[in-house]
Amino acid sequence: MQPSQESLHFQPHFISHDSLYKSTKNGLIVRELKESTKKKNMDLLSHVLLFLFLFLFTIPAKSADPLSEYCNTNTIISRNQTSANIDRLLSQLVSGTILNGYIATSYGKAKDKVYGLAQCRADVGRKDCSTCIKDAAKEILKRCPNQADARIWYDFCFLRYDIKNFFGEVDTSFGIFYLNVENVTNPKTFNKELGTLMDRISSKAVVAGNKGNGRDKTKLTPFLTVYALVQCTRDLSPLFCSQCLAIATENFQTICKNRKGCRALYSNCYVRYELYPFYFPLDSDSANASKAHHVSVVFKPQVS
Repeated sequence: MQPSQESLHFQPHFISHDSLYKSTKNGLIVRELKESTKKKNMDLLSHVLLFLFLFLFTIPAKSADPLSEYCNTNTIISRNQTSANIDRLLSQLVSGTILNGYIATSYGKAKDKVYGLAQCRADVGRKDCSTCIKDAAKEILKRCPNQADARIWYDFCFLRYDIKNFFGEVDTSFGIFYLNVENVTNPKTFNKELGTLMDRISSKAVVAGNKGNGRDKTKLTPFLTVYALVQCTRDLSPLFCSQCLAIATENFQTICKNRKGCRALYSNCYVRYELYPFYFPLDSDSANASKAHHVSVVFKPQVS
C-alpha cells in the first residue's frame, strides 16, 4: 500500500492587466522576462510575465487542488461536436492513465478531432494516480470550459488536450515555478552537488524502460540530504526529453538560485528538488517538510 504523500504547494495567483497597480502595491511583484534560444525545435516565447506571490505559511496538498492550469483563450470552442469529442476524449484519458500511468490518444474526425495526453508521476501508486487523473478530468472542464487548448497540473499527474496534434513536440511556452523562500547556507557546495544530482537523474530519465523518470538523492552532510526528481511526458523522444529538462534546470540557476527547494512544471517535463523526502518510497525523515516556506512564480504567455 502506497503511503499518503503530504507535499507542499501553493495556488499560483493570476491577475489581469487592470489590477497590476493595485496588486503591486499589495506586495505582488510583476516583472517582464525576455528569453531567446537558438535550440532547434524549441518554441520559446520571447516575452512572458513573471508573477511572484510570497506565502508566509504552508498549506497541505490535496488531490482536488491543482497546482495550476492553462486555458488558451485563442482557441475558443465554436462547434458542439468539438465539445462532445473533448468529453469522450477525457473518458479515454482517464481509463488509459489508470491502466498504464500514461496515454496519448485522439478522438473525432476532421475539424472536430481533438488530441489528448495524460500522465501520472512514475513513482505514484495506481490508487493515487487514479484519484488524481479523475480529479484532473473534472476540474479542467470547470476551469477551461470554452477552450480547445487546455492543460492542468497536479502534484501527482498532468492532463492536456488540444485541437492541434502536439504529440512529440517540446512546449515550454508556459511554466510554473515553486520556490522555497529560504536560501541554503553553503551555496557553492550545494549548487555543485545539486548540479551533479540533476545531471545524473536527467540521464536516467532518457534511458529506455524508465518511462521518462529519474529520481535520486545526495547526502550533503550527515544530517542533510537533497532529494530530486525529473520526469518527461512519454511521447517525447530521448533528445526532446533532454531538451525540456535542460531548459527547466537552466532556469533553476536564475529563478531558484541558492534556494532550499524548487519545482518547475512545463507541459512536457517536471523537475523538482527539496531538502526533504517528497517522492515515493518516502524516506522516514520528513521533519523538514513542515518548515518549508514557498513562493510561486508563474510564466504566463502574453495575449496579443
